[in-house]
Amino acid sequence: NGMQGDDPKYYRAISTPKHYAVHSGPEPTRHTADVKVSKHDELDTYLPAFRATVTEGKAGSAMCAYNSINGQPACASEFLLQDQLREKWKFQGYVVSDCAAIVNIFRDHHFTKTQPEASALAIQRGMDNECLNYGDIKDDRDYKPYLDAYQQGFLKESDIDTALIRLYVARIKLGMFDPPEMVPYTKIDETELDSPAHRELARTVANESMVLLKNDGILPLKKRGIKIAVVSPLADQTRYLLGNYNGRPTHTVSVLDGIKAEFPDAQVTFVPGTQFLRYEGDVVPASFLTTLDGRPGLTAEFSTGEMWGPQRTVLAERPVNNLDLKAENIPQDASGKYPLRIEWSGFLTPTETGEYTVGVRLQGGFARVEIDGKPLAHGWVGDEAPQVRAGHIHLEQGKKVHVKVGYGQGSAGPVKAQLIWSKYDPRPSPEAIQAAKNADVVVAVLGITSELEGEEMPVSEEGFKGGDRTSIDLPKPEEDLLQAVAAVGKPVVLVLANGSALAVNWANQHVNAVLESWYPGEEGGTAIAQTLSGANNPAGRLPVTFYTGVDQLPPFEDYAMKGRTYRYFAGKPLYTFGYGLSYTTFSYRGLRVPKKAINAGDPLIAEVTVANTGMRDGDEVVQLYLSFPDVPGAPLHALRGFKRVHLKSGESQNVRFELKDRDLSMVTETGEPIIAEGKYSLSIGGGQPATGAPTVSATFQVKGRKTLPE
Repeated sequence: NGMQGDDPKYYRAISTPKHYAVHSGPEPTRHTADVKVSKHDELDTYLPAFRATVTEGKAGSAMCAYNSINGQPACASEFLLQDQLREKWKFQGYVVSDCAAIVNIFRDHHFTKTQPEASALAIQRGMDNECLNYGDIKDDRDYKPYLDAYQQGFLKESDIDTALIRLYVARIKLGMFDPPEMVPYTKIDETELDSPAHRELARTVANESMVLLKNDGILPLKKRGIKIAVVSPLADQTRYLLGNYNGRPTHTVSVLDGIKAEFPDAQVTFVPGTQFLRYEGDVVPASFLTTLDGRPGLTAEFSTGEMWGPQRTVLAERPVNNLDLKAENIPQDASGKYPLRIEWSGFLTPTETGEYTVGVRLQGGFARVEIDGKPLAHGWVGDEAPQVRAGHIHLEQGKKVHVKVGYGQGSAGPVKAQLIWSKYDPRPSPEAIQAAKNADVVVAVLGITSELEGEEMPVSEEGFKGGDRTSIDLPKPEEDLLQAVAAVGKPVVLVLANGSALAVNWANQHVNAVLESWYPGEEGGTAIAQTLSGANNPAGRLPVTFYTGVDQLPPFEDYAMKGRTYRYFAGKPLYTFGYGLSYTTFSYRGLRVPKKAINAGDPLIAEVTVANTGMRDGDEVVQLYLSFPDVPGAPLHALRGFKRVHLKSGESQNVRFELKDRDLSMVTETGEPIIAEGKYSLSIGGGQPATGAPTVSATFQVKGRKTLPE
């Protein structure tokens, strides 16, 4: 079922849970880090989701991570790949490495003396399919280490056979060797992609993910006779709505367009409010550029070979006035040669001192920008509309800086690369203040994007480093903008854009409403607007804890779970895991659990009645939490079930949970999964117990103790 389909013989696709395992950064050290983690934390936190995808979801593949865990690289880990994945969980699929993770074993972790030894060890430990290069590879560098390993005696033919069998079984199950008429999934009509039904599903999912964090009654907004000021550097953009590692829809609804469509009788005014996250600019004129030997312009080098590695063949070199690449600018010697790599180098000399946005507007490839040898921006853009990848930098009048820009294509496609710049001023704009004064309500769409939080990338903004976040506060330019428009005195609705928690402490105290919208996808603008209008009654609940700041968290490099997540954090966060408001209210009554003790290993049935006590129809997410007997290693409490139910105003419904042995289990301090003997507390309600959410609680007893398989 799910992504892999429901045919008994063929896969529709093969699901690959990643990154296995104990892999969360920091991004700059993930290729070298050796994460120390207890068996308790592995079995209690880092492995259960992977275990479930294998033992319950029957995933056909898994991807091993870059980092080492307790002294062994993830892609050569005996504990992860052999003890847990194949022996304990009986995994029958194939393991693919994260891209270049097998190179990391030798080059970065120094776990073996040579690359052939590293490649052999990965195969022997259970890695079957190495991801290494992109593009059309025409030489033997992908597989040469394995051939060397075989010839040097590190790798047996039987080891290679084991990996090949797993990979060919996967291909056979995908129907790659059968006539198309035998394979049911070849009959899927491509017109189903991006169909009206799929767009409707995207809108439904986005609506259901909205989490209302605060509301003093300003929401929902009235739809007629209202003046709405949309103040946001993001509201007219669509790229951020998709997050990253995403497909490319044919149409994405911006928040601004969504609001205009949902409030046709309102007066809607839009002002970005700040240059932060705008990344706009013009092509740098030739008069500001000089080559390394002092001539006007830049030097462009065209080559093929490794996209960014040292192995390449130079095809052509020529001077250019500025960096404004089009397909017709590629010399004949380089045209059609893939992977194609182009590097421009020279000096940039500004005539004014100040803060600048510098970057590349690109399409159809990967690009990166370095200033004085330091990465400033990079990114990939496919054949969709051109996009900008840029950073901010201080430049001084008359002081030249070295500029190096790279652009690469793995295969044929649209060609575009421009070196752009603009003056940068992140302060709140006067237009934003005036728009707030003229409005009845301000909708401020603020937060972060995948240009700031993402995978191993240069970021030049305060509070971010290499794709990680050094602060979980709202970025300062947006915090300043929010406070500036709120000072006008009009009601303010804050819509958050983010893929991870934001410590919006000031907003929680001072704005009228806070709506968490995440990165909501192609119909995100519609879903946000429908939630603001009340057409969608929000019922999403937080899947992570929103802390008040990084001072509530252990160091990022520390993977121990003590003090982390709602299960082990004893402080008071800004918003709790499982929290979320609604435009209606709910109550709980009649919790029923067994009065007699159950035997360890027996299932437990818990039932409760939930009622919609408000004036609007709406969804409630009914959450079940367990607190365990006093056994070292037990969490404070743990979510063990949830169900989303729709209730009309005044309607009640009985909700039933069946907890099986693993639902009732915990992991001891020494790393043993058990069902403990003793007294348990069970809470069912609209959030965690003792957090202000409506809940009902009861206790039950478990007789005996049972050890569960890892």
